[in-house]
Amino acid sequence: MSDENLLKTPLYDLHVAAGGKMVPFAGYAMPVQYPLGIMKEHIHTREKAGLFDVSHMGQCYIRSTQGADPAKALEKLMPGALSSLLPGKMRYTLLLNDKGGIEDDLMVTRTFEPEGTLYVVVNAACKAKDYAIIEEKLGAQIVVEPLDDRALLALQGPAAESVLAALAPEVADLSFMEATMVTLEGVVCWVSRSGYTGEDGYEISVPSEEARAFAERLLQNEAVEWIGLGARDSLRLEAGLCLSGHDFNADISPVEANVTFALGKKRREDGDFVGSERILNELANGTSKKLVGIQPEGRAPAREGTEIADADGTIIGIVTSGGFGPTIGSPVAMGYVPAQYATVGTTISLMVRGKALPAKVSKTPFVQQRYKRKSIA
Repeated sequence: MSDENLLKTPLYDLHVAAGGKMVPFAGYAMPVQYPLGIMKEHIHTREKAGLFDVSHMGQCYIRSTQGADPAKALEKLMPGALSSLLPGKMRYTLLLNDKGGIEDDLMVTRTFEPEGTLYVVVNAACKAKDYAIIEEKLGAQIVVEPLDDRALLALQGPAAESVLAALAPEVADLSFMEATMVTLEGVVCWVSRSGYTGEDGYEISVPSEEARAFAERLLQNEAVEWIGLGARDSLRLEAGLCLSGHDFNADISPVEANVTFALGKKRREDGDFVGSERILNELANGTSKKLVGIQPEGRAPAREGTEIADADGTIIGIVTSGGFGPTIGSPVAMGYVPAQYATVGTTISLMVRGKALPAKVSKTPFVQQRYKRKSIA
């Protein structure tokens, strides 16, 4: 796709004015970094508050056609416990295919509408495919209503709460994976306490025509800086979060991708979702390969596509995400290895520019996730 055919988010002009280096991403012109640079943007998010334009992602409402709970219909394609979601609660789940592969990962939130309508956010590169799959499989039961008239901003980092609460104090009461409708600067927004960096923070759905003014208002706070795609990727990698199309795809199962936390307990017992035969069998008997964290020794990062070898030099797997982790000051990676090599501490090698560099299988996340959860008395 040529640059002139790339889509632009409502904040495109603001990115350019801020010195953002614009690159093609998922059909959009998006900022990969700003003058601050990827390393400092990453550290800034961990220490203060980073502002991300994620308007390229897909937002939609899913409604029932006949007054039934739309979550019940979605559970045929997704293994999360969606029917039990209360208004204002959200869940990470997976869109599966008939073979138990992961088509995409997505966030599903129950709105406050009496009909039980769901607000869903999907990955940018997958949104057309996701909508088509859902409509093809469930079209008689639900309606997918894309929210193309809304921008999406993410405010992430330890200062995110104080920054956003200065505009709407009620957001401080949200816990991780909760959402509500809030009036911010006179604009009604959908705010969730969630994100993709491992930090506490929020995602804010804003009417497109109001997005620029709202972003500028947030940037007036000295704790807030624009953050581009480059730092977004290193932040999520340090946090051990998978990237759709890289760390999993339509051939990879949730067990292989090590995202079994997305499989609801009752859903596992009932097995009433597509691809469950393969997935339940893998839960019971294991898989031939697994996604693992990898801690390379030395300073050379192993990028996506780097081959993984065993102690004898035999190629056993491939890196799916890799780079330098600014917070921990060393390279980090994730990749698939045979199950017998998946134990934390296993010695492996990474084939970087023709050299076998030593590494170990590591637990993830590589940094402590700092989500704000409600304390239990």
